[in-house]
Amino acid sequence: MIMDRIALILTIIGALNWGSIGLFRFDIVAWITGGSTTLLARIIYTVVALAGIWCISLLFRARETFKSFDEN
Repeated sequence: MIMDRIALILTIIGALNWGSIGLFRFDIVAWITGGSTTLLARIIYTVVALAGIWCISLLFRARETFKSFDEN
């Protein structure tokens, strides 16, 4: 499903951003958007959070769904 892939990509981007914050104290999203409180930064943070919530559903799907997904 395309939504799953988009959510995974956004979640990975969010994880990389958190990693850069944890390791280097550098927020990539804030740097790109001009600050963590800008509207664009808040939209990005929200979209990434929604993608993470979507990815929770991947944990509870039936095994058959994943088998058919791997075959495609």
